[in-house]
Amino acid sequence: MARGRRDAGSQALTRPLRVLSISTLFPSPPRPAFGQFVARQMAAVAAQGGDVTVINPLGVPPWPLSRREPYAALTRCPPQSQRDGVTVHHPRFTLIPRWGADSNPARIARAILPLALRLHGENPFDLVDAQFFFPDGPAAAIIATRLGLPLSIKARGSDIHYWSTRPGALAQIREAARQASGLLAVSGALKADMAGLGMDAGKIEVHYTGLDHLRFKPLPHDEARRALTELDLPVAAPLFVVPGALIAIKGQALALQALAQLPGAHLALVGKGPDEAGLRALTAQLGLAGRTHFLGQVSHDRLPLLMAAADAVVLPSEREGLANVWIEALACGTPLVIPPIGGAAEVITSPAAGRLAERNPDAIAAALRDLLNAPPSREATATCAARFSWEQNGRQILAFWNAIAGQG
Repeated sequence: MARGRRDAGSQALTRPLRVLSISTLFPSPPRPAFGQFVARQMAAVAAQGGDVTVINPLGVPPWPLSRREPYAALTRCPPQSQRDGVTVHHPRFTLIPRWGADSNPARIARAILPLALRLHGENPFDLVDAQFFFPDGPAAAIIATRLGLPLSIKARGSDIHYWSTRPGALAQIREAARQASGLLAVSGALKADMAGLGMDAGKIEVHYTGLDHLRFKPLPHDEARRALTELDLPVAAPLFVVPGALIAIKGQALALQALAQLPGAHLALVGKGPDEAGLRALTAQLGLAGRTHFLGQVSHDRLPLLMAAADAVVLPSEREGLANVWIEALACGTPLVIPPIGGAAEVITSPAAGRLAERNPDAIAAALRDLLNAPPSREATATCAARFSWEQNGRQILAFWNAIAGQG
């Protein structure tokens, strides 16, 4: 249970800590699958008595771009929703596509400040939180200053690795980190990267992702594949699954080139994105059309079955912090083949968890071949994810927030 605020000169607990969380990475009615892992974290906090209100700013460009999808759907989003015991507000801010990214924090702060002031006036908060370092962190820093509250910011990977390459964004990231009372990183490797940018390592705590062990659990391959007959996957052939948006940094092309070295194996690409046409062309060029399955978006309920049906989950990303899908795959008893990036070495801690492979087709193919020749038991692989849970995730962030607010 979250610890409540103490009255001056008294040790009595009067109420739970109240947190205002600013998160562009959060589900909304038009985008229910977007940022689900942040929503799961907040649900875990609420389940343990935490009092969190989320402001989820939605970026919409000026007319006439606002009439096009996906922005048109965002204009129809209700101003408020409820999700797993958490109140979520969905104000809009003016998004300037392509050229306005570095100025997003200031525009977000201007758009949400009246709402933040009103909510704080009605029932005061104790802490302002950001669930992504950019643009959320600098925007939350502005709000925290106006409300006179301490600030917490969480880094997840690309918000550090990509945005720190842009001088304008990096200056704002550093200033927000300086203002923050505490910082979170999804892996020890990301913490080191943050310190390398000049952030105070003493402020940074590693906060691993959570996991729903009731949904993600081992199943025999054949049972999982029988449950997915609508996907037309092979019944007995080796199957590798590549989850993630079809964009260049996820490395699906490398997985396809590796597949060409593994006769008889199949590859299932899960997700949509701008690279789909190019990946389909590469599939045809490599002669892999009969062994490659473009599944598009797979529902969150079916994803555990799909990972359990695989002989390995492959994600040759250019950058990650510590991907939730890594942990979910392990919990399904499916080993990983991932590059030595981000927190990968904190996840692949034994052969049962899979293999670290450099981002080239030969290395990926060799790792997959090795797993096919000597597959770990599904139970041993699932054990590698046993230390991750949403309950632990929620407890840790509540304790962290309480300490920042002076209630530790």
